[in-house]
Amino acid sequence: MTGELRVIPLHGLPELEEDDDLARLIVEAASAVGGLAEEDVLVVAQKAVSKVEGRVVHLAGVEVSERARELAGDADPRRIEVILAEAREVVRARSPLVIAETRHGFVCASAGVDASNAKGPDTLVLLPVDPDASAAALRTRIGELSGVDVGVIVSDSFGRAWRLGTTDVALGVAGTPAILDLDGQLDSVGYELHATQIAVADEIAGAAQLVMGKTDGIPAAIVRGLRLEGEGSGSDLVMPLERDLFR
Repeated sequence: MTGELRVIPLHGLPELEEDDDLARLIVEAASAVGGLAEEDVLVVAQKAVSKVEGRVVHLAGVEVSERARELAGDADPRRIEVILAEAREVVRARSPLVIAETRHGFVCASAGVDASNAKGPDTLVLLPVDPDASAAALRTRIGELSGVDVGVIVSDSFGRAWRLGTTDVALGVAGTPAILDLDGQLDSVGYELHATQIAVADEIAGAAQLVMGKTDGIPAAIVRGLRLEGEGSGSDLVMPLERDLFR
């Protein structure tokens, strides 16, 4: 798949506003590190995508339901109300923590609603409506501007039910596989692999997060050196309900 991997942070992107040309800003930032290359995978933070797509909520305009007040405890019930609006189902709740399934099928804290790196006090950033479509649109626009065919991953930080801490995962994927299925292949001692799937898009997102950080204001990174064939989508990574042992 690869011999050597480089992860290159893209500095200098401004604070993003709705309808900003994110692809152009990324291409310009990439030019400062030598430009994009064929087979690069570009990882873009979900909040950057959400901001330019207008997925920002101001709490001042949120009307609170009784359910939100119950779940909020001592926290701001307006935030819980926004979470409920983004949730297809509340999976677990322990005031004020809500684990929810989003409309995309992601199971995550707060239905992906987050105040960090938002647009100021009393604002929240929501997940893109369709992260795969967001990734595909960015890929197309970047190709038009740069003449280079890259893969694009829209990433976000998720916790895991069986591990402490968060790691970045792929919400949207375009131009690169999301999963490598090794079923039927032989390992180094000749053992045939069964039910072995590598969440390669999540691994790429996690690698990029190491240089993007959570507090450094770097919303994108280039992952270079991968030799991946095929295409996938973020929806490929969603665990089917019938296989989910945690619900």
